Amino acid sequence: MKKLLACAAFAIGIIASPAAMAADKTITLAVSNMDCAACPSIVKGSLEAVPGVTKVAVSYKNKTATVNYDDAKADVNQLTSATTKAGYPSAPRS
Repeated sequence: MKKLLACAAFAIGIIASPAAMAADKTITLAVSNMDCAACPSIVKGSLEAVPGVTKVAVSYKNKTATVNYDDAKADVNQLTSATTKAGYPSAPRS
């Protein structure tokens, strides 16, 4: 019985480990095609629609978007894809 409980606890630990390893991350994206003052709101909305995104700040002046997200729910490809689909191609700022 103890062996069965130990195996069950181990299995639950493995299943739960990705959630335990999830972390909030922040990335700054360089965003193309922002030509007017209305563009940042479109970029912001496209990023906020990605599951796992918790905060977005867009700078028209710097042509950037800073995104806080849960890396267990979203990744950089999803973020850049969201802005690109909205007409604003982006890439991680180096």
